[in-house]
Amino acid sequence: MNPYNAAHNLARALRESAEFKEMKDATSALKDDQSAKQMVMDLRNQQIELQKQKQSGIQVSKEQEEKMEKLLEVVNMNLTAKRFLQAEYKMAVLLQDIQNIIGDATSEIYDPELMGQQDDDGEQQA
Repeated sequence: MNPYNAAHNLARALRESAEFKEMKDATSALKDDQSAKQMVMDLRNQQIELQKQKQSGIQVSKEQEEKMEKLLEVVNMNLTAKRFLQAEYKMAVLLQDIQNIIGDATSEIYDPELMGQQDDDGEQQA
């Protein structure tokens, strides 16, 4: 089997999947609802800020966590925003599953030692 043909078949299957169609519809609906779109953008911005903070080694405060939870609750009250976030999650799960399948299929040809990968203790993996 030609991997390129299989990739094109996979792309076609993705476009025909329920997850893809729902994501496309939810994205279109979100773009048409400026209030919902702004809510999602505000949520994204807050998520990015907290992620940057965590990556910088700065502890996220309880107040920040509560603010994020409340923002998520408000966003989920908007059906258009909620639909978009749910569709996005389902699409992400699908793509992650496919990536895992491909990773499993190719894992035997990648040697972590030759890739320069280290374990959690900073030691070179064998």
